[in-house]
Amino acid sequence: MIVVGSLVVMSRVVAHLDLDAFFAAVEVLENPALKGLPVVVGGDPQGRGVVATASYEARAFGIRSAMSAAEAVRRCPDAVFVKPDHSRYRRHSDGVWSLVRTAVPVVEQVGIDEGYLDLSAVVATSGEARAFLTDLQTQIRVETGLDASFGCGTGKTIAKIASDADKPIGLVVVPAGQEEDFLAPRPLRALPGIGPKAEARLQIAGLKTIGNLADLDDADLRLLLPGVVGQELRERARGIDLRPVMAESGPSVTIGNEETFDHDISDHSILSEHAARMAAGVTQRLASEGLVAQTVTIKLRYPDFRILSRARSATAPTSDGVEIARLAEVALERALRDRPPPVRLLGVSVSRLVDIEQLQLPLDSEA
Repeated sequence: MIVVGSLVVMSRVVAHLDLDAFFAAVEVLENPALKGLPVVVGGDPQGRGVVATASYEARAFGIRSAMSAAEAVRRCPDAVFVKPDHSRYRRHSDGVWSLVRTAVPVVEQVGIDEGYLDLSAVVATSGEARAFLTDLQTQIRVETGLDASFGCGTGKTIAKIASDADKPIGLVVVPAGQEEDFLAPRPLRALPGIGPKAEARLQIAGLKTIGNLADLDDADLRLLLPGVVGQELRERARGIDLRPVMAESGPSVTIGNEETFDHDISDHSILSEHAARMAAGVTQRLASEGLVAQTVTIKLRYPDFRILSRARSATAPTSDGVEIARLAEVALERALRDRPPPVRLLGVSVSRLVDIEQLQLPLDSEA
């Protein structure tokens, strides 16, 4: 954690994205007549079916995932049951994650409806993270019709717990240095890795909250949660989680340039010239490292220190300087349309990097 004036600069910024009641939300999106009704996605309530998920209207009756469908009917006789259609869910999920990857350099999707985002390359403070995720949340809603909740902090544990803290359409950002205060009052089961057996063991010993686990000394920890797992859980209870966000494929890095100007710039043409210059520099680095890229991101910082990022992707990975410059200009135009200048910082970066030799392998194999 670095403090600059009154701003706390976060050494790492990790977010967790969780699509709200995803299966049920897709069903409502495909069939608007279901909007506002208690929708339950799951098996046959007349048989041994199980609830996969439920809309928030159904959750108001206490219906939850893994509950028997028969119990769900008992709690809400008017519930509308829909059989799961996983191909449909995958299609909508792909749309969301494709959008997210155009805006975020490093994405680790861990399920059809959730994943981690490393925002360290595009934001530096909790305020910037909130602004960035607010924009992304809105973009997801406008372009896909689905709602997402976000949690954000310095590591995966904080981000995951924060994303559950204010659902639906939640956005909780935990500033650096406030991790323990955020975690301490929450129940043990809120900590990823604490299952029913571990929770029961800890509760018998008088521990009820994440803060209670964080306060355990080494001797008590060895008695209750022996081994490396216990040490890791206590670290996470203290807000310490250094696990990286792992991109699914390709290098989990970006290549980019950015510049803070001596004076704020309001002239669009001057900003375009700077963007073209930086795009040329990025293109040279791609060539020198034998890489191609698919996504070009523009980053702008305004006089109030808020950051705005916009990205555009090529149809296929490229190292062509003309194409990279074109994508940078398109992204810049959109960013300046969303928030006009003046601008105090401009950056151009590329992501979704692939070694150029990997692209040539299919051709070589056909020869």
